[in-house]
Amino acid sequence: MKLDRFKFVLIVALLIFIYADILIKLFQNWLSDENYSHGLLIPFVVSLIVWFDRKKIFFNRNPQVVLGLLVILLAFLFLLFGTLASELFLQRASFIIMLAGIVIYFWGLEVLNLLFVAFTLLAFSIPLPQIVFNKLTFPLQLTASQIAIRGVRLFGIPSIVKGNVIEILPVGATQAVALEVVEACSGIRSLMTLASLAVLICYFTREEPIRFSLKSFEFWHLIILITSAIPIAVIANAFRVTFIGVLTYFYGRQATEGLFHDLSGWLVYILAFLMLIFVNVALKRLLRGN
Repeated sequence: MKLDRFKFVLIVALLIFIYADILIKLFQNWLSDENYSHGLLIPFVVSLIVWFDRKKIFFNRNPQVVLGLLVILLAFLFLLFGTLASELFLQRASFIIMLAGIVIYFWGLEVLNLLFVAFTLLAFSIPLPQIVFNKLTFPLQLTASQIAIRGVRLFGIPSIVKGNVIEILPVGATQAVALEVVEACSGIRSLMTLASLAVLICYFTREEPIRFSLKSFEFWHLIILITSAIPIAVIANAFRVTFIGVLTYFYGRQATEGLFHDLSGWLVYILAFLMLIFVNVALKRLLRGN
């Protein structure tokens, strides 16, 4: 037991030494990038999950040294390729894979499965590669624009859409106001936050441990709820654009900035959260029949 503790302390020290610069940059990314600002809370949430499940973790302890070492080796390969290619995503992914390898080495694969939720949250805290982020953003902008223009026209407001720009002629005005559905209004900014919220909702409403198993209802519940975060993020942000569009028609350009704009941002998160809860309840009744 003392030898295991010595090994654990030594490995933690090595982790800090190897990944210190990578983790510092990740923390700075969380501070500066609003798309991933939820990452600041993830370490605390993961720590709470580990604490809540500590008895199950201790009870299921079954070290698998060889498999753990293989996963640790894979983490080093990710780190090597990420460093050589100057790709931060691979380097950060390496850290999560390394943690998984350490868990397997000291506690076994079953404990890693019990920590599936914790590792999923860690994965959602890592910023996507910029090329992937850009590929996702523009289609979401166009989709949000198309939904929003339909919402605006439901109120009988004359408007046209050009790509991700909606033009509205305010009451009494002679010049149209252009509402650009930027990245923040496409749903991409709230997507990772909503995905993380979906994981937490599943965790706190589960009826049994969430494991990586194709036969598990809770696993599919989690996957479907996470997937639902995509249309929910787009619809909620399209609602925001619709809301601003209607206000623009009555109040002009001032509706696109200041209090109206900030208030609509908060409304998006509240609406999206309520939609997630609704989908969660519906899924539980559908999958569990209760």
